[in-house]
Amino acid sequence: MASGGKQPAHLKLERFGTVLRVTINNPRKKNALNKQTYQDLADTLNAANRDEQVHVVVLTGTGDFYSSGNDMVSAATEEGPVEERLARGNAILKEMVRAFISFDKLLIAIVNGPAIGIAATTALLCDVVYMAESAYFYTPFTKLGLCAEGCSSYSFPLLMGRSKASEMLLLNHRMTAQEALQFNVVAGVVKREEIESKLWPQILEHGNLPIGSIKAGKMLMNRFQRDKLHEANDRETEALMDRYQTEESLNAIMEFMMRKSKM
Repeated sequence: MASGGKQPAHLKLERFGTVLRVTINNPRKKNALNKQTYQDLADTLNAANRDEQVHVVVLTGTGDFYSSGNDMVSAATEEGPVEERLARGNAILKEMVRAFISFDKLLIAIVNGPAIGIAATTALLCDVVYMAESAYFYTPFTKLGLCAEGCSSYSFPLLMGRSKASEMLLLNHRMTAQEALQFNVVAGVVKREEIESKLWPQILEHGNLPIGSIKAGKMLMNRFQRDKLHEANDRETEALMDRYQTEESLNAIMEFMMRKSKM
């Protein structure tokens, strides 16, 4: 059953009993996230955390992509002084990541296609991640002259070990679904055509699990990590603010935009 009320511009919200499905829905831009979508994601997660009728939130994407990450074209065309725009965007990013870290209930990502940049790092903040065979994780931060975000400076080494994390975050390695499974980054890999027919009915069953038990178990598992994730988020957004204003980052982003305009 679809949820009532006004839908956010690039998110599709659907309720199935105690399960809320949040679909990133901007297919024209491969589900890229602009500042408004960052804010809408934060608001949706925070509202679901307060809503006693929601036990499980599932994040996924429309069509072939989970999300192509930050909508740089939208960011570049915003009005106002550059430093103010950067500070505002950074604050919204920080708030969205905090909403992932602070979510007390079951948070599941179904990575139906490529997950790039902030989409990859926040997907890996979810409790359980399922991945389509054709999907991949890609965090090209150094290609853009930037640095880790979405707590990946802490979560990636924890999940996949330092060497593989460095390959992802420093060398722009593209991690396939099979590699993600091999490194225990995801719980399972599925055929994309079987997400709706096989995986989704299983997830709906999870909505019947006792929510108090889920929350207690999650709190015990996350007891020593939440503070470190919040600290990583704070440090990363601070470092990003510095990186945005460097010449090498500005040049790298300009090159990226020029390549994109020729596609």
